[in-house]
Amino acid sequence: MQSSAYGSWPSPIDAALAAAHDGHPEYVGFVGDEAWWTEPRPTEGGRRTLVRRRADGSEEPVLPAPWNVRSRVMEYGGQPWAGTVQDGQPLVVFVNFTDQRLYRYDPGSEPSPLTPVSRVGDGLRWAEPQMRLDLGEVWCVLEEFTGEASGDVRRVLAAVPLDGSAAEDRHAVRELTDDRHRFVSGPRVSPDGRKAAWLAWDHPRMPWDGTELLLAEVADDGTFGEPRTVAGGPEESIAQVDWGFDGSLLYASDRTGWWNLYRDHQPLCAREEEFGGPLWKLGQRWFAPLESGPIAVVHGRGATLLGVLDPETGEVVDAAGPWTEFASTLAVNSERIVGVGASPRSAYEVVELDTRTGRARVTGAPHDDPVDPAHYPEPQIRTFTGPAGRDIHAHIYPPHNPSWTAPGNELPPYVIWAHGGPTSRAPLVLDLEIAYFTSRGIGVAEVNYGGSTGHGREYRNRLREQWGVVDVEDCAAVALALAAEGTADRARLAIRGGSAGGWTSAASLVTTDVYACGTIIYPVLDLANWATGETHDFESRYLESLVGPLAEVPARYAERSPVEHADQVTAPFLMMQGLADVICPPVQCERFLERMRGRQVPHAYLAFEGEGHGFRRADTMIRALEAELSLYAQVFGIDPPGVPTLELTK
Repeated sequence: MQSSAYGSWPSPIDAALAAAHDGHPEYVGFVGDEAWWTEPRPTEGGRRTLVRRRADGSEEPVLPAPWNVRSRVMEYGGQPWAGTVQDGQPLVVFVNFTDQRLYRYDPGSEPSPLTPVSRVGDGLRWAEPQMRLDLGEVWCVLEEFTGEASGDVRRVLAAVPLDGSAAEDRHAVRELTDDRHRFVSGPRVSPDGRKAAWLAWDHPRMPWDGTELLLAEVADDGTFGEPRTVAGGPEESIAQVDWGFDGSLLYASDRTGWWNLYRDHQPLCAREEEFGGPLWKLGQRWFAPLESGPIAVVHGRGATLLGVLDPETGEVVDAAGPWTEFASTLAVNSERIVGVGASPRSAYEVVELDTRTGRARVTGAPHDDPVDPAHYPEPQIRTFTGPAGRDIHAHIYPPHNPSWTAPGNELPPYVIWAHGGPTSRAPLVLDLEIAYFTSRGIGVAEVNYGGSTGHGREYRNRLREQWGVVDVEDCAAVALALAAEGTADRARLAIRGGSAGGWTSAASLVTTDVYACGTIIYPVLDLANWATGETHDFESRYLESLVGPLAEVPARYAERSPVEHADQVTAPFLMMQGLADVICPPVQCERFLERMRGRQVPHAYLAFEGEGHGFRRADTMIRALEAELSLYAQVFGIDPPGVPTLELTK
């Protein structure tokens, strides 16, 4: 074991390795007996491709570059593909990111468009396609822009002909519903085809605040009757709806304070844990009914497991295996369940559970250790005490390298990671970006601050009208607790985050003296302008719950906005932004930096062409990681080998 200062340890986990392993499988489904899913390709411009697992166990990508299987509905996207078998061959439809058209793909031929291009605003977008071969259609969520502004948009359920007759004709798309609701999820059709159920909500609610479960009769020709609300409301979030094979209506509701499962409005498994989550992307699935009666579930408290729920007894049997976290995607075929699982020692991989044998195994995108796993971090699950005695949940990743240690009297630097959302959470899974720092001797603390999901509605509601307060306080409380107990060096604490985490990072540098520096990534910085046209429609009224209605509390918007208090920043910082970001646009960073001009605070600004909200290209991620490490090296007084120096200006 060799000795060297924290932060200076050589590591086999470089930025290129971390970038190549960014992202994970999503949107699993079955095409006949084959499992299919989407996978990221960071080294191919950040596109996503479809992957199929054939009956012989072989795995192959379906669509070559430049096809990019990704929807832009609500900007965060949603289920971008669906498939079935017709005449013994796969028939697949998918959304292509570049033009947002829906395409039909028959293996052996080029994809052909099913929907037209609109020249109005941001055009036509599609999500959650569902095959209706009996009608020769695919049913989807349609997001249609009617003008140039981000709020000039309508969303309906629509039927697209599978014969391509709508490829150049918008009028050939049959609308199944009107646009009385601002937001809708894809319809789930009952086994007999006679009913359709879907979710809807309206501004200013977000889907985790309150949604309505709508039900409509479906005629033989596929037309919908008048919808009626059967569950949900302004203070009840229905996260997902589906049908049992016996025709029962299944949904996940948080009416008790926890997203639990209901069948025909009766609770199936009343527990203080979550069987649902925040609907950031259309088509997320936390449960899926099996033909034999049980229900596959992704559930837990602070973490998520894959299990099988017996609706008659309320008992859940979890899949055995190393996976401690499952993503919100599920598919079933007969008695087979497919999900996407990970653990602190393995990245997300496609997992299949055979309910007849109880055996769970990896069947796709298998985790492969790119370096000796002895270099992976060894995380701790911690609960800290914050202001007013409130609990704060966090994952602590101490510095760890099998070949290196630090002098006995030295305390390590730590970086507090604030997750995005803010109505989201940081899962405890292997992340090579975290390992990039810990294997060099820099600790990481992921804070699931008040407002995070996974701990019930009460914990989630702590952030109501308290954004920029509770999140900042909770992150600071964890940082200071680590220093007080002798885990971290009080003089070498940093904070970083992206999106809402970027907001928390910036707000922390403005309002506290806890951190020696910070990394601010595609952030919200200016509340008033973000709430009045500088973001997309989905989140355009989000601040009414996070901060309060602008018309009623305008002073609060100014008081909490980092852009209004740039003169209070004294710590060095790195700011990074995608220039194609329409959720947190570059103008917010530019406005903040303009107010920093001449203030003699060391900082750097990296803007990336072609990147949106969330970096997806390998070259961008490499540059971003190396720049972040260089910031810490300069501020903390460390010398990590082989890292380009980030130029800090004043």
